[in-house]
Amino acid sequence: MRNLKVRGIVLAVAGPLLWGVSGTTAQALFTHADVSSNWLVSVRMLISGILLVLYGLLTDRKQNLMIWHHWRDALYLLFFSFVGMAASQYTYFKAIDYGNAATATILQFLSPAIIIIYLALSTRSWPRRIDILSLVMALTGTILLVTHGQLTTLAIPARGFSWGLLTAMSATLYTLLPRKLLGKYGSIPVVGWSMLIGGIAFSIYYRVWTHMPDFNLATYGRIGFVVIFGTMFAYLFFLGSLQFITATTASVLGCFEPLSATFLSIVFLGVQFGIPETIGAILIIGTVFVQSWATMKGTLHARET
Repeated sequence: MRNLKVRGIVLAVAGPLLWGVSGTTAQALFTHADVSSNWLVSVRMLISGILLVLYGLLTDRKQNLMIWHHWRDALYLLFFSFVGMAASQYTYFKAIDYGNAATATILQFLSPAIIIIYLALSTRSWPRRIDILSLVMALTGTILLVTHGQLTTLAIPARGFSWGLLTAMSATLYTLLPRKLLGKYGSIPVVGWSMLIGGIAFSIYYRVWTHMPDFNLATYGRIGFVVIFGTMFAYLFFLGSLQFITATTASVLGCFEPLSATFLSIVFLGVQFGIPETIGAILIIGTVFVQSWATMKGTLHARET
């Protein structure tokens, strides 16, 4: 039992680590190679979607085709493919393109705060004290992160900040929208098909075949890493961890994504993080720990009663 839990923790750490490295690799492609964010998003989703769908069909063909036998679920999958999956991928890489991988990944972690606001409005109920604490931490952290502590200036380009906020919003939709589909069909079919659908649509709209960058060996390697390891394996590892550990534990371990992206951006890409940005990043990422602690406390209380 303990070995299974350790395996789950390793997988839950490996997935976010690969996501973080993938974001930094994408920034290097945007900065040092003739690769646009539109092209990379299209190719990333298309190839990863093909690989994940093939993996699903080889491991459980019936389960991975079942969603297409129910037209309402199929339509909802199409909706999620564009509003959830494609939107989260597109806004994230745009935030990296106009800003940097570290800031984009950290701002993505504002999604728990947005979920708190959404739930408060939808249920017409005042947030819990722990939720208000999370909102204050997220707001304070964002201000410190994007201003260097100088409230009259932006430390990152305005476009980078705007796309970072859109990344957090799309990550919220990505989290909330597919819950029923995931419960009914599992993660591999939903993630694989939505990536494939989004990838096909983006590739046709953007016409990736007319925007092929000038490749060299290093560019091929970086793109291959983003597609294979930073997408397919990252999703498989993180989703696979949920078989052995709770979603709450997995969400906490997801903090390795911004940590790895920030570390690599500082070391290899020259991104500067001062004390205000560091405190801001800690506050934003800390909201995940606060919410996870509240969830675990609620679970233990329910068991006791």
